[in-house]
Amino acid sequence: MTRMRPVGFVDAAVLRVLAITTVILCLFRTAHADNVSELIKQLEADSDKVRLAAVLNLTKLGDERAILPIIKVLGNDSSDEIREAAAVALGKIVTSGTKSSMKNLAIKSLKNAESGDSSSRVKSQASKTLAALGAGGGGTAPPTGSGSGKNIYVNIGPMSSKTGDSAVDAKMRPAMVKVAQQTLSRSAPSMAQSWSGGTPSATQLTQKGFQGFYVDGTLNELKVSNGTVSCKISMLLASFPDKSVFGLLSGGAKVQGGTSARDLALSQDDCVAAVVEDLIAKKIVPTIKTKVGVP
Repeated sequence: MTRMRPVGFVDAAVLRVLAITTVILCLFRTAHADNVSELIKQLEADSDKVRLAAVLNLTKLGDERAILPIIKVLGNDSSDEIREAAAVALGKIVTSGTKSSMKNLAIKSLKNAESGDSSSRVKSQASKTLAALGAGGGGTAPPTGSGSGKNIYVNIGPMSSKTGDSAVDAKMRPAMVKVAQQTLSRSAPSMAQSWSGGTPSATQLTQKGFQGFYVDGTLNELKVSNGTVSCKISMLLASFPDKSVFGLLSGGAKVQGGTSARDLALSQDDCVAAVVEDLIAKKIVPTIKTKVGVP
């Protein structure tokens, strides 16, 4: 996942600096809804990184003012990664409370992307978003395998959190699952995460020509000290459905931000999400591909 690399000093209310121990990078986050207008302007920036960061931040803020600008991005941006992120964004920002006229515009743009985008990853994500919006596309049935064993099914586990704070643990477990699923969809859209009729058996996977994998993780540490949040996460990779573990991974991060309760909560979310994203995209997906023997 591409992230902005800020230069120089920026006010901590706008910028939280993230250092991941597996891969060192910086995270540009805009934390407050009053920045929506500025983020919308950034959707037309020359830099792919700036445009991508704007889409991701608008997705997180969930402000419906961003729907029309993101529809434009989905249909016109030169970067398939940004168009894919726009398809994800529409699935998050458009809700049951969105005006029907606006929702219909979003659905139309997604259907156009599903059928006509030049990128298979954008088509796949548009289909998934349409399914999430109840507008067809996507579906739960995996593609029919070729029998070559090159098709991949990934089961994301329930995740666990051992911070010692029951409220934080209850929040972080589903958040880790969601980030893992979304990251896998972006990084490897051809890998199935759903199966018609529920969870597949070993026989069903074999019949369809799929190889199954299981991914789970644990938030082992989440600390706050003088406005800096640190977190440590371990993840396992196993075969599925027998769950024979063949890979153990770990990562950590530090996020420096504000000291208010809201800023600290956002920093905690960013810390955990960034490590999960990094482990899935840069460690787990490549390992699965190597194991299966696909590029």
